[in-house]
Amino acid sequence: MRMLLRVSIPVETGNAAAKAGTLGTTIERILADLKPEAAYFLADDNGNRSGSIVFDMKDTSQIPAIAEPWFLAFNAKISLRPVMSPQDLAKGAPAITQAVQQYGK
Repeated sequence: MRMLLRVSIPVETGNAAAKAGTLGTTIERILADLKPEAAYFLADDNGNRSGSIVFDMKDTSQIPAIAEPWFLAFNAKISLRPVMSPQDLAKGAPAITQAVQQYGK
């Protein structure tokens, strides 16, 4: 299942990793294990270093392997949620029509 992982690294932890020279290499190692479809990095609305990472999760048992590196390396906050491509949304469109017919009254 295609998932969106959002990572938020506290400023203090990110600064310490940057000063130690490990911020970039640690993120690279985590991403190498995750093998994402796409990864984007930004400052979030709270001013933290953040990432939005799209990847394929085969089974929910993978959640610890996905989350723990971020927790342990950066004391990061994460969120995981399933996402759809436009093609996925098109395949799911009949369910929207059915829901409207059943519940949209």
